[in-house]
Amino acid sequence: QVQVVESGGGFVQAGGSLTLSCRASRMITSVFNPATMGWYRQVPGNQREFIASISSSRVTNYADPVKGRFTISRDNSRKTVYLQMNSLKPEDTAVYYCNNVVTPGSWGKGTLVNVSG
Repeated sequence: QVQVVESGGGFVQAGGSLTLSCRASRMITSVFNPATMGWYRQVPGNQREFIASISSSRVTNYADPVKGRFTISRDNSRKTVYLQMNSLKPEDTAVYYCNNVVTPGSWGKGTLVNVSG
């Protein structure tokens, strides 16, 4: 059962910003709050790749291509994880997904980010 819904994607020019949201409305609080949640992205024809994660104690981890440009955060009261994306590049174009990092559930539909150069 899909437990997350991603939103916030869109079309943006290079250098622009977007904020993605991942609402884990079907994940019970006792599961969401201690979970390390992550953002991933996938370009058609390529494997899904890890982008960023945030633990229950808000320790964050980023893939090298997005370090210094993307910021992951979470709001446990809303069971939501965010991804603030700045200085976007055409190579950031992909479908973005979120999931539980340690015990991933079914993948959601994702949200498309399209960066034009």
